[in-house]
Amino acid sequence: MATTTTASGKQRRLAKRRNHDKWGYVFMAPFFIFFLAFNFYPMFYTIYLSFTDLAGWATDANMVGFQNFINIWNNLLFRRAVTNTFILWIVNFVPQIVLAFLLAYWFTSRRLNLKGVGFFKSLFYLPNIITAASVAVIFSSLFSYPRGPLNLFMLNIGVIDSPIDFFRSVVMTRLIVSFIQFWMWYGQTTIVLQAGILSIDENLFDAARVDGATDWQSFTKITMPLMKPITLYVLITSLIGGLQMFDIPYLLTGGGPQQSVETMITFIYKQAFQGGRNLNVAATASVVLLLMTTLFSLLVFNSFRTRATKPRKGAK
Repeated sequence: MATTTTASGKQRRLAKRRNHDKWGYVFMAPFFIFFLAFNFYPMFYTIYLSFTDLAGWATDANMVGFQNFINIWNNLLFRRAVTNTFILWIVNFVPQIVLAFLLAYWFTSRRLNLKGVGFFKSLFYLPNIITAASVAVIFSSLFSYPRGPLNLFMLNIGVIDSPIDFFRSVVMTRLIVSFIQFWMWYGQTTIVLQAGILSIDENLFDAARVDGATDWQSFTKITMPLMKPITLYVLITSLIGGLQMFDIPYLLTGGGPQQSVETMITFIYKQAFQGGRNLNVAATASVVLLLMTTLFSLLVFNSFRTRATKPRKGAK
């Protein structure tokens, strides 16, 4: 009798637990619904459009195979957009990662023991929380022609004899866009790298000091090797963000002058929503961007593999 009562009690508890468990699926359901509706379906529909001739306001589409991909690489503007995207990313990322590592090293150095680190981290991160539209307005006004603040300042101190139209120069426009991207993101990169350095066991640095290692030797022999996973994360996320660069180039100049800051995303946006609404071209460029992002991310990830994970020559 006692055994029967115990068994029935366990069944009731299991039934009650199952009733509670179903609420977990209820709370997760909105995420999956929105993901399927706004991410999963649009992604596969975009891939489908890249193999069709859909353009304008037409509703019927014919399959054209890989012809769109052949045409997109023959498109001079798209090739220029690809080149511009990598130029803008490299010019802003290289100084960004160098400065971020330097600041992270200073902020975490026990020998320097800098004061007010929290204040400076907040200050450096501040540009990242300002909206891109606000940043574009600020820099557009700052570099405006002919009576922008920068032009007036350089005229007053005698650096130039006449105002400079910065946004008519290909080089200056690229430098301004790259500097804005650098200025907006170096703070976040610094914080991520600093968190990575602080996660390293302090005993390793103490042991290095006992052995007579300098700060630079500790940084190059301990910090840098152990920071590879964090550096890999920063590099891949920056690469993905750089390939998806849109707001600053588009809001600042619309892609000009001479399509010097026309990026792949601005190209896709203009093809999809401006002019003739070439949805097939925009979809094809989007798929190419997806493939490029995946390929370069895999290349970066593969290049960061440690030697320990690679088989030695002659090893069984």
